[in-house]
Amino acid sequence: MTEEIVVIPGDGIGQEVVPAAVDVLEATGIDFEFVEADAGDHVAAEGRDPLPAETRELAANADATLFGAAGETAADVILPLRDAVDSFVNVRPAKTYPGVNAVKPETDLVFLRENTEGVYAGHEARLTDDVATLTRVVSQSASERLAEYACDYAPDGFTVAHKANVMRETDGLFRDTVQSVADERGVETDAALMDAIAMHLCIRPEEYGVIVCPNLAGDVLSDLAAGLVGGLGLLPSANIGEERALFEPVHGTAPDIAGQGIANPCATVLSAAMLLDYLGYDEEGDAVRDAVEAVLEDGPRTADLGGDATTDEVAAAIVERL
Repeated sequence: MTEEIVVIPGDGIGQEVVPAAVDVLEATGIDFEFVEADAGDHVAAEGRDPLPAETRELAANADATLFGAAGETAADVILPLRDAVDSFVNVRPAKTYPGVNAVKPETDLVFLRENTEGVYAGHEARLTDDVATLTRVVSQSASERLAEYACDYAPDGFTVAHKANVMRETDGLFRDTVQSVADERGVETDAALMDAIAMHLCIRPEEYGVIVCPNLAGDVLSDLAAGLVGGLGLLPSANIGEERALFEPVHGTAPDIAGQGIANPCATVLSAAMLLDYLGYDEEGDAVRDAVEAVLEDGPRTADLGGDATTDEVAAAIVERL
C-alpha cells in the first residue's frame, strides 16, 4: 500500500532542507506518495491564511507529515498543524555524533514534551496598556496521556521536570499525575526542578536519559541540549498523535543563511528517520541514521559544523551511503 506523506517546506531554510530529506526518503526505495503543501510567511504575504485550510486538511488525513519551518507566522502554523494530527507529545532526541565538535560528547538525551497546553495553550490577554496576562493550562488528562506514552517509551525509567516549588497547582498537578501513572505501571521515576536540570545538563548530561517535561520546559531544555551536542542543525523531532504524526527539525527558518544553499539538512533528515520508525520501517530508519552518522564523521559537512559543503552535497552524500 502506498503511504501518503504531506511535505510542507515552509519558510527560510525549510525550502532547502525539506527537499533534501525527501531525496533521502526516496532513496530508501519505499513506495511513498509525496504531496507538497504550502504554509508560512510567504503565504501570509499573499494575503492568505498562513496555514491554508487545505494544508491543514492534508496533514490531518495523511499517514505522516514532514514540515520545515515557519517565520513570523510560526504560532499560526505549527501549533495548528500539531493540533491537526492530535499531537499530544513532542519527542526530541539530542545526542552527539562522531566527527562533531560537541561541548559535551557524552550527551545522549530524549525529551518527551507535553504538546497541547501549558503556556502554549494561547490564552493571552492585554488588560491595559500596562498589563498583559497569560493563563497557563495543565490538565490531569493531558498529563496522564503523556505519562502513558513515557512509560511505553522509557520502561526502564525517566526524569520528570517541573517547577512545582513555585507553580504549585499547575506543575504540582503535572508532576504528581505523571509519577502516579508511572507508579501504577511499575516504571521508576525521579523528579527534579527544571532550572536545576538546566544547570546539571551543562555539567553532567550523562546523568540523564529520558526527561518528561511540561510544554515550555521541554522547548527550552531541548534547545539547551542542542548547544551541548553541536547545534540545532542536529536535532530532529516528532509530534505524535493517536493516529497521525508530524515530523520537523527543531531549528527555525535561519533567515541569515536562507537561500544560500548552505543549511545543514541533518536535523530534517533525522526527522525523516523518525517518520520511518513511526510508519514501521525500523530497518530503513536505522539505515538513514547510520548514513547520517557516517557523513557527519567523514564529511562532507556544512559550515555550522566546520565544513564548506552545501545542503545538496550533504544530502547527496547521505543518499550515497544508503
